Amino acid sequence: MKNLSKIELLGFMFLLVTFVNSLYFGFTDEMLFNEHYAQEDGLVENETALMLLGVSLLCLYHLFKLWKHKKALWKTGTIIFAILFFFAAGEEISWGQRIFGLTSSEFFIEHNAQGETNLHNMVVGDTKINKLIFSQLLMVVMVTYLLVIPLLYRKTRWVKNLADTFAVPIVEWKHTIAFIGCTVLVSIIPADRKWEVYELAFGILFFLIFLAPLNRHIFEGKQE
Repeated sequence: MKNLSKIELLGFMFLLVTFVNSLYFGFTDEMLFNEHYAQEDGLVENETALMLLGVSLLCLYHLFKLWKHKKALWKTGTIIFAILFFFAAGEEISWGQRIFGLTSSEFFIEHNAQGETNLHNMVVGDTKINKLIFSQLLMVVMVTYLLVIPLLYRKTRWVKNLADTFAVPIVEWKHTIAFIGCTVLVSIIPADRKWEVYELAFGILFFLIFLAPLNRHIFEGKQE
């Protein structure tokens, strides 16, 4: 891939190393993969949280750097993304519950599938929120964002204007190709906790997208 910055190159190398390790452990030692490599609060989950936090911090960096140059809707979009990715990072590690040795309240013990202080493992009736929203619905959103929106952005002016106005980064085709490749590779890993690796892949890709999107002019110091 040409014209990549050093940070982008490191990001794609990190993604490659992640899948080399995941494929190796997933096929050679499923127990190690499930109980150490991709376990709760394991290496993969912590890396995912760090990447999501990195996206949030990157949004805040853009916000403070360009505050004087951008309009209210651009600032609004950037703030929303910063909050969303910070929330996702916190949810990934249950808001540091196990790191700091915190005990869940009775509400979460009763209504959370893992007894943890987070929303994505909540159970409503017989329905797991994680399965309904954070798996099925989120996958639809991701496919739309990574495959459909880039096409519309290139061909439809109102989509382009809307995305640029609200500071929505548009993926380059290299990001889309990486997403498809990650999906294929994750699907062939036999280990049960392989979807933790998929979440890490999303974290890395989103950091790369927000770092250098197709419409990178939205992160330049010019009045829109």
